[in-house]
Amino acid sequence: MVSRIDRRQVADTALRLLNVVGLDGLTLRRIAKELDVQAPALYWHFRNKQELLDEMATEMFRRMIGPLTAKYRSGAGQVRETWQEMTVATCSTLREELLGYRDGAKVISGTRMTDDSFAAPLELFMSRFVAAGFALPEAARAWWTAYNFTIGVVIEEQSVYPDPAAPQVRDPAYDFADRERRLAADYPLAAMAGRQMFGDFEEMFHAGLRIVIAGIEANRSTEAGS
Repeated sequence: MVSRIDRRQVADTALRLLNVVGLDGLTLRRIAKELDVQAPALYWHFRNKQELLDEMATEMFRRMIGPLTAKYRSGAGQVRETWQEMTVATCSTLREELLGYRDGAKVISGTRMTDDSFAAPLELFMSRFVAAGFALPEAARAWWTAYNFTIGVVIEEQSVYPDPAAPQVRDPAYDFADRERRLAADYPLAAMAGRQMFGDFEEMFHAGLRIVIAGIEANRSTEAGS
């Protein structure tokens, strides 16, 4: 038996539907209906939803590779950015790309790549850190920390602003005024912190990234004994 659909087609359709129904609403049955096939046809390619999510995450990453590495294609020796500037630029691009998919950060978090498309950009980022004087273990920890910080921020951001087609529309569940009224009497600092933490994600992301970079710098100097 040969399927008339392939893995890439299923993943493309799933990513398109993701922006309509979100991760919780995305089912193999819904994808099959969109492709005008019976649900069992999808099991020819994916045994379960997790395998599909792995392929979706891999396809998302394939699409991100160009934007993530555009500045560095000319070779590390020809790029004058510091490792700090590279980290900010790359993490900012990662965030922007993930925000283009509803629940995009949740999809990519905890999934396993189905091919080696991640290896080339990772090699590039590691080479930039190593060229800046990092030992490889330090370089790996630096990128791992910055990457996971970015994923975590986007998960939170997409819970507050879930629709990529309406990025300024906040989920009604995040009612700052109601939260402040409930907490103000007993927990005044917690009440005031809400707007800061969940209001301007752009500001909070870049402020947090500066903290991450400062931490990388401090930990590196400690390990180097300087």
